[in-house]
Amino acid sequence: MPARLILNADDFGLTPGINRAIGELSAADVLTSATLMATGPAFEDAVAVARANPALGVGCHIVLTDGVPVSHPTAIPSLIGSDGKSFRTSLLGFLQALLRGAINEDDVAREALAQVQKLQRAGIDVTHIDTHKHTHLFPTIARPLLHIAERTSIGAIRNPFEPEWSLALEQGSWLRRIGVRALGRLRPRFDAHPEIRNAKVLTTDGTIAISATGQLNADTLAEVLRALPPTGIYELCCHPGYNDRDLDHVATRLREHRNIEREALLSQIGLMLSQPNPPELIHYGNLGSFGALRELGQFTPNTGYEKVL
Repeated sequence: MPARLILNADDFGLTPGINRAIGELSAADVLTSATLMATGPAFEDAVAVARANPALGVGCHIVLTDGVPVSHPTAIPSLIGSDGKSFRTSLLGFLQALLRGAINEDDVAREALAQVQKLQRAGIDVTHIDTHKHTHLFPTIARPLLHIAERTSIGAIRNPFEPEWSLALEQGSWLRRIGVRALGRLRPRFDAHPEIRNAKVLTTDGTIAISATGQLNADTLAEVLRALPPTGIYELCCHPGYNDRDLDHVATRLREHRNIEREALLSQIGLMLSQPNPPELIHYGNLGSFGALRELGQFTPNTGYEKVL
């Protein structure tokens, strides 16, 4: 079997311009998946784009830092920042709280469930989950997310670790590569979670281009696609969009580069598919028994009103 590749765009629902880019890339068959932010300012628009592009797999982009929760802040106190109503505004502050043991796993599970069920109540068949800033690298976050995924009929989660062959391409800044490689030491603990070990929640062999975030241009994308192994399942993490006025009003370090990533996907994915033995493009909803049921038209996703916790 050839390699299988998931082309996933993060930040679906952040702005109408990002949503428009995701819809256009899906229609052009150069994007297979996107993860939707439950509290994104353009959430309703993203739901409409998802409905208009039924071939697009849609996951839930769990946000635990730098945003507002779906849950009432009093229900998830360990996740709330100093203003008493929003998440901590920086990843560093979140990680400091995590390392101090100040993040309560029950709060993570409660908020993750609220975000997942908001998508499901909007009619989204949630194919997988991942996290803003890859916070589920850490066991304190991964454990409750896997618990929620299994109990809400979500069959997959992003593998938040970049494989060694991709890191060896030396993409992105040297400082980011060092950080990504150092965090790779947590992978054995991720693989040891019972939901992963027993294939209750599926994942990939790794996520490529994490180290290239913010620098994923056409040349960089072409290089990583050429290096893709002939077998295995991988996700390409990307952030395409339009750098417009709406983007000026949200906190993100990725602005002009969203245009560059959009153009890179348009120019390089078709070229990859024209080469001998290209990878099969899939989304997370194609994996495992849930994928087989979807193909047969027999999968019934959760409605978002089920009692889980």
